[in-house]
Amino acid sequence: MAYDVASIRSEFPSLESGWAQFDGPGGTQTPRAVGEAVASVLTGPLSNRGTIGESEERAEAAVHGFRLAMADLVNGHPRGIVHGRSATQLTYDFSRHLSKNWGPGDEVVVTRLDHDANVRPWVQAAERAGATVRWADFDPATGELTTDAVTAVLSERTRLVAVTAASNLIGTMPDVAAIAAAAHDAGALVYVDGVHFTAHELPDVATLGADFFTCSPYKFLGPHCGVLAAMPELLETIAPDKLLPATNAVPERFEFGTLPYEVLAGVTAAVDVLAGLATGATDAASSRRAKLATSYGALHVHEEELRARIESPLAELPGATVWSRAARRTPTLLATFAGHEASDLTKHLAARKVLAPSGNFYALEASRHLGLGDAGGLRVGLAPYTNADDVERLLDGLAEALGA
Repeated sequence: MAYDVASIRSEFPSLESGWAQFDGPGGTQTPRAVGEAVASVLTGPLSNRGTIGESEERAEAAVHGFRLAMADLVNGHPRGIVHGRSATQLTYDFSRHLSKNWGPGDEVVVTRLDHDANVRPWVQAAERAGATVRWADFDPATGELTTDAVTAVLSERTRLVAVTAASNLIGTMPDVAAIAAAAHDAGALVYVDGVHFTAHELPDVATLGADFFTCSPYKFLGPHCGVLAAMPELLETIAPDKLLPATNAVPERFEFGTLPYEVLAGVTAAVDVLAGLATGATDAASSRRAKLATSYGALHVHEEELRARIESPLAELPGATVWSRAARRTPTLLATFAGHEASDLTKHLAARKVLAPSGNFYALEASRHLGLGDAGGLRVGLAPYTNADDVERLLDGLAEALGA
């Protein structure tokens, strides 16, 4: 199994700009193959889906390919793959769908570790339904969201538990499978935000115990959109408001209007790029899922090596506090520096063509729970194309800014 980061970087035209990109958690750079796939579908014969003529068939193929690719990525069922404009939009949609059956006495569990996209839709839906919101807190000292913290707020009245598979702010990866098992024992559904998780860990929705799993392809080399995965049998039980002539078939009943076929083709291409990150361990006859498993294994080793190069030197900088502390976490680090605004450090780095953004990154509850208020901190996130030179430029730039 080989991971050739130089070869991988050559497939990203944007890296020719000379920027060291540490904003993978906000959105990765896009490989050439994804752009070509989008352009090919968009500029070729294209019309609404059907079976008459090349333009209809190409649209149909784009949808079919997208569902197959995403099913391979999350180890789900193609009929359970729903496209949306974003994970936020999908969560708002499903919060409305599911809360139709909620009422006073029902309860919903959310966590303070989550991105607000997996908090506010459920809080607002519960408020409209007259249901009660229960909060599960993580430990700010360790960054851990324990299973016990969630089970403590479960009851026989819990209808849904919303939990992240990985924090986009500090990288913490809770034991989602254990949390889901406890939620299911209480009779609740489990809605998992896998947006940050999927960029670094190969998802398996069944193993996670996720009834619903969302992710965003632009976080893992694809175009801007969102994807929800669920079992088709579960989706069959949910009746969204929709146009009368629109199909009632699953998953199309949840996809309002004409799909962006070119974007779907871009997602398929991104999954194929992910499946090809590692070389030498699988042959052409291997399934895409097997290739994804090999590639994610190699990616994990690569990113962990780079994180080790960053973490200790980062913590040793003057006034540094690194808030990413959980035992299981993604290669994403949040840091603050006494006497320095994180936003000023971001600007200093940007002048040296190093992008490491600052803020709370919509993980508002987590930032406040850490005592960082709405300001958050400086976030350093790794991606498949990050290399050792990027790391040295980041650390040198910070040391210069801090007078170290």
